[in-house]
Amino acid sequence: MTRSYKKYKVRINVIIVSTIFAWLCLSLRLFQIQILNGAEYKSAVILQSQKKHVAMAERGNFFDRDNRPLSRNIFHYTLSTNPKEINDKLGLAKEISAITNKPTDLYLEKFNSRTNFEYLERNLKRKQVENFNSNKYKEVNIEKHSRRFYPHDNIGAQLIGYTNADNIGISGLEKYFEHQLKGELGWIYKTKGMSGKIQHKSGMPFKKPINGNNIQLTIDLEYQSILEEELFKRQLETDASSATGIIINPQNGEILAIASTPGFNNNLFNMSDPNNHRIKAITDQFEPGSTYKVVSAISALYNNRIYPNQEFDCENGEYQYYTIPIRDHKKHTILSASQIIQHSSNIGIVKIIEKVGPKILYNTSRDFGFGSKTGIKLDGEVKGTLNPFVNWSAVSLGQIAMGHEVGVTAIQLAMAYCAIANGGFLLRPKIIRQVINSENLSVHIEKPIIIRKIADEKTMLEIKRMLRDVILDGTGINAEISGWRVAGKTGTAQKWINGKYSNKEFISNFVGFFPDENPQLLSLIIIDEPKPPYHWGGQGAAIAFKRIMKRIINMDDSISPPFHERPSKVFEIHAASKENIVKYDSKELGNIPIELSVKAKGHTGVRIPELRGFSMRKAMNALNSKGIVPDMVGSGKVAWQNPSPGTLVQTGDVCKVELK
Repeated sequence: MTRSYKKYKVRINVIIVSTIFAWLCLSLRLFQIQILNGAEYKSAVILQSQKKHVAMAERGNFFDRDNRPLSRNIFHYTLSTNPKEINDKLGLAKEISAITNKPTDLYLEKFNSRTNFEYLERNLKRKQVENFNSNKYKEVNIEKHSRRFYPHDNIGAQLIGYTNADNIGISGLEKYFEHQLKGELGWIYKTKGMSGKIQHKSGMPFKKPINGNNIQLTIDLEYQSILEEELFKRQLETDASSATGIIINPQNGEILAIASTPGFNNNLFNMSDPNNHRIKAITDQFEPGSTYKVVSAISALYNNRIYPNQEFDCENGEYQYYTIPIRDHKKHTILSASQIIQHSSNIGIVKIIEKVGPKILYNTSRDFGFGSKTGIKLDGEVKGTLNPFVNWSAVSLGQIAMGHEVGVTAIQLAMAYCAIANGGFLLRPKIIRQVINSENLSVHIEKPIIIRKIADEKTMLEIKRMLRDVILDGTGINAEISGWRVAGKTGTAQKWINGKYSNKEFISNFVGFFPDENPQLLSLIIIDEPKPPYHWGGQGAAIAFKRIMKRIINMDDSISPPFHERPSKVFEIHAASKENIVKYDSKELGNIPIELSVKAKGHTGVRIPELRGFSMRKAMNALNSKGIVPDMVGSGKVAWQNPSPGTLVQTGDVCKVELK
């Protein structure tokens, strides 16, 4: 050892030991960071260098049966910030003011707040956001959102419903099918560069959002528009508090239109009366009155308690039934069972039901679905009121036979009449045709569901004959549509107010279908609290039914009129004679070429059809079928046409049509 080493030995050893100790400490610290706390520090690095962005799923939409959109999604952008992080408040205020045309003081006030979060602007359009300098003002968060828009405003508003500020369904079909419509959120990780700019790099984890399913309804937009328009018109004419209507295909239970008036605009739902938001056809029950008499008639006929031509004494319009007097609106003496339905005799139906008894009437009513929910895919349906027959009083049998002491919903009554129209099958009401996913593939098709068979076809055929007589020469003559063989029943019911039946407040209702032998459409109309004389079913609701159905017939060419066989014509063939031979003078033909002379005398043109009163679609179909070119002006119904109806023209000629 040298003297120098001996002199600095202690110092050298201290340095060596210190170095080893420092290395051990550093190794332990690295072990702690990388092994023990590795996950924690990794998360911290990721938070600083990466940012997870949520990718919004597009909400599914509603379409009518012809794929016309009933809802849409409008995308908008939201600007927000933490006021404490803003450096250039005045510059940012001017930047936002330039794209919104709002005063800068509005934003300066928000920037000077003491909160950690402030919404600067909502519902901005994409073009506005594109003009914002996001690179300069990184402290401003830009988020993409969507909100619901309903392109037809009031049309179908109660049925479709609406969403809240978070785009979650809170009413109608929007609420019932929330799980189908909302879709699944996606996400994507983006990295933050040295400049602080956030960008996506390949290889970073992500999950694509799954858009919500689209739902095609059984509703026909044109039917729905007509129904709502005519209901509101009739409500105003009769000075009623409200009106409700349903249009159904009785063969498969598809609801083509359903509405109540007054309605509301679901784009502005928070500015309307909440009482107008509910679907009254499923939420409100009422005593139907005479429209319930068919239930009594079917219970008697199907169980062989009476026959259609059996006669009953209707007591000249007044009859004491136990403790209550029964009166008819018109005095009758002897009526057959068919005539009792035709003229809606209260006394007659009470005498019929006395031969039936409470148990059979109750069971028949239950078979028709009264006292239970129909199963329609909507929230808020009530089951109505039908007490067990063991709890009936002495007069309950007669009262229920007339449509009192029983509470029904519009959808229950409509489906009961569908069973009559289709030959005896109670169907579940159908509001959905199919559910379609984001890839435009059908994931669910709704099929008609038969709940039960109520009675045989023979009984229902007899009831349909009775209902046809109601229209021909009974209480429903105002519902007749010439050439379409309407069958139906009127109903007038006193409202139960303060423990007794009111003599001032009534419900006018009518159920009808056509053609009677093979029904294609069925409609129920209810007018609540109309002024006299519109409180009668035949004076209030039946007229609305006729107007609605006539407009639909004129609009929809797919509805076929009833077929009636005509006697074949027999033509006699006679031998030709000189008197029967037509001769043409060569002078009359003039210079017409021989090959055209036949065409000149034997015209092959077509006649202009009558178009006035037609919808645009029906008028175009009528002209196109004859090879005539339509020239349409205006909208609504055809008010004028040129050439006039019956004019002989050539195919390819133009017919000018004006609609108003």
